[in-house]
Amino acid sequence: MAINVGTLTAGEPGRPARPLVVSRARTRRRILLDRLSSRLVVLGGIVIIASILAILFVIVAEVYPLFRRPTAALVGTYRPVAPGAAPAPGDSVGVAEYREVAYAILGTGAVELYALKGERSLPAVPAPALGGASVTTVAAVGKGLYVLGPADGRVIPLGVTVAVTFKDGRRTVTPRLEFGEPTVLDPESKRGILRLTSASTGGGPLTIAQVGPTDLLVRTVVEKKALIGPSRKEESILPLPVQVDGEIAALRLDGRGEDLFIGTSRGQVIRYDLRERESPRRAEATDVAGGPGVPVTALGFLIGDRTLVVGDGAGGVSSWQVVPPPTGGARRLTRVYRFQGHRGPVVAVTASQRDKGFATADASGQIHVHYGTSGRTLLSMRAATGATLQAVVFAPKSDGLLAADAAGAFTQWQVDNPHPEVTLKTVFGKVWYEGYSAPAYVWQSTGGTDDFEAKLSLTPLVYGTLKGTFYALLFAVPLALLAAVYVSEFMHPNIKAYVKPVVEIMAALPSVVLGFLAGLWLAPMVERIVPGLFLLPLVVPLSILAALVAWRAVPLAVRGVVRPGTELVLLVPVVLVGAWLAFLLGGLVEQALLGGNYRGWLLSALGLTYDQRNSLVVGIAMGFAVIPIIFTIAEDSLANVPQHLRAGSLALGATRWQTAIRIVLPTASPGIFSAIMIGFGRAVGETMIVLMATGNTPVMDWSIFNGFRALSANIAVELPEAPEGGTLFRVLFLAAFLLFCLTFAVNTLAELVRLKLRRRFRYL
Repeated sequence: MAINVGTLTAGEPGRPARPLVVSRARTRRRILLDRLSSRLVVLGGIVIIASILAILFVIVAEVYPLFRRPTAALVGTYRPVAPGAAPAPGDSVGVAEYREVAYAILGTGAVELYALKGERSLPAVPAPALGGASVTTVAAVGKGLYVLGPADGRVIPLGVTVAVTFKDGRRTVTPRLEFGEPTVLDPESKRGILRLTSASTGGGPLTIAQVGPTDLLVRTVVEKKALIGPSRKEESILPLPVQVDGEIAALRLDGRGEDLFIGTSRGQVIRYDLRERESPRRAEATDVAGGPGVPVTALGFLIGDRTLVVGDGAGGVSSWQVVPPPTGGARRLTRVYRFQGHRGPVVAVTASQRDKGFATADASGQIHVHYGTSGRTLLSMRAATGATLQAVVFAPKSDGLLAADAAGAFTQWQVDNPHPEVTLKTVFGKVWYEGYSAPAYVWQSTGGTDDFEAKLSLTPLVYGTLKGTFYALLFAVPLALLAAVYVSEFMHPNIKAYVKPVVEIMAALPSVVLGFLAGLWLAPMVERIVPGLFLLPLVVPLSILAALVAWRAVPLAVRGVVRPGTELVLLVPVVLVGAWLAFLLGGLVEQALLGGNYRGWLLSALGLTYDQRNSLVVGIAMGFAVIPIIFTIAEDSLANVPQHLRAGSLALGATRWQTAIRIVLPTASPGIFSAIMIGFGRAVGETMIVLMATGNTPVMDWSIFNGFRALSANIAVELPEAPEGGTLFRVLFLAAFLLFCLTFAVNTLAELVRLKLRRRFRYL
């Protein structure tokens, strides 16, 4: 195809120009390249969307098991070798690790062994030195340690250990039983022991026995080490008559030997303070049963011996803690949760050795599995042995549950409950943790002991994320938007050519560098000049206004030398002098009005504490990181407003300031709003600045002088140490899912608002 184009040159006659020839092959290549580019762009978008969805899928796959319902599968029923021998009352049953061997301490004094795996049979082991006396009660002292209470007033210690051997790739578990020397608790009257509880403390073993309806004996053994020669033991037995309405129905001593809890037949729990062993002190009596006159039938502790579980004759199950009231005062027994009850009296309580879970059972065979932290009942099952249920015990790994009936038969369930501590309530709601006076939002994932209660509330982390974002945007948005308006509408183009690239380069600074400087340099400096910082927004504008008044007094001929839009060069020294005056006045205000110590004044007058790494430091540092993003996008939006709108406004008599505020800003509002939302997303997802410039304390306080912990920083800190597949590992993925949802919701809302603004101002 050829096109003849005629051209005319001044002073010359017209002549035909060379024909413009466009090759068909070249046209086809251009069309092909356009199509390929278009498809490549579409493919890139699809890949990005697919990648985001894949990330979301991975996060959801890790989070889903947290909320999966626990299950229990019946493994089997095991009959004793010698039928008819019932387990003794109390903590008389146990199971070894790997759930291969179980045992029951019988009323005859023998220990019946059960092989839970394989076809082997294990002989019963009789207790020596019983002399024909029956065992009336058994108390668990610790892991594999028991104390037997015969009917003749003696106590016999028993230790159960497990020997594990491997032969030909096969594991063999063999229980070993060691009986200690009997000790007479009541040498004078030799009354039988009705109930027994014991604890092995650092000062020596402490044993408390019930020898009458309201009579207790307290046996204390103190081992004293000598500098030379063998150590010696001092033993004392102290009678403890209990003033009680009714009779003693249950006993439980905590593992530290500090508090003794006595359940009565009239539904009360009486607490004795045993910190002074020689003089036990009655602390309080509390009604704990579900109704008047309902007896307390079972007492037990969760792991750590801080939470008491009470089962009563009406089937009620509740948990209690000795804590001070919220208003202050002496510690007292306080109910924490009430769990799903039983249809009959509760006969047994057993605690998990791994977490705050526990199980309760009634005589009819109904068993409930609860969790102490969440206050929920997780599982319900029923033993099908047909006999009266007498005891229940958790497997050491909390992956199994065994129940023993009065005929000596065992029923075993395999329990699948890997994340019992996680519910919507424990993750987002207030939870009553051990040692707390009231429910609270707490994040504390690890502790120094095995009985630590994980506190996995994400609410303080969400709170901290929003708090840090708020203070960062409070610092960044006004500065960035005002700078964008000035650069776009008032600054001279020659200066703008240098200022805008410099601000944009600020976005390239690594956040780890900003966090490092904020934590090690900015935080100590801000601590010294806090009063001046709060005077800065007042003093600097006044300095600029004073400079403006002085500038108006300068002759017009001199002012004309300065070109419009270059006033920035003159204002920089004014701003610096204003900042210097603000810091100087801040020191004077601190000395004159704040007693020379603003931190002490904040604490005494406002009740606020000042942490060196706080929200003020984060707001400055993270605001510095957010300013370039908001400034660049907002300035581009303002610059893209059509010039004819400005020209029309100025032609009608409006000033440049009126034009900028009433014409340019509304027209560019969709882009400005997008800039703020992108800055919001940058602040929400920031990790290193928040990690290094705050104390990472998960507190819920809006004070600008306190620190916080954000979701992103928490993931960065704790994910490397979290066991893969564990509860903490998956909760951190849940935190990542919250961040994903938060940014998605904010971006969606921002897009809707932007489209609405764009429809209203249809100029861009």
